[in-house]
Amino acid sequence: MGWPGILVLGVVVGLAGWWLHPLRRSSRVRWWIALLAGVLGTSVARMAGNVTGLFHDGDMLEWPVCTAVALIAVGVTVGLFADRNRRR
Repeated sequence: MGWPGILVLGVVVGLAGWWLHPLRRSSRVRWWIALLAGVLGTSVARMAGNVTGLFHDGDMLEWPVCTAVALIAVGVTVGLFADRNRRR
């Protein structure tokens, strides 16, 4: 997939995860923080997969693993910054 593909995947997952997260409206996280979390999630997943030997560059398993880790990173980031005591 290469690093450009990793960056594009991280941006797309970050923005989509921020937009679809149920706590987005009560969260103090802006879209660019979620985008950064998505890019960091995909980058860390790719490096960890290569180091551990789980997959190599361009393997079929690289896409779903990077996507799942990025979604988890965005979900945790938005969820941790949510203000659960705020009234609507």
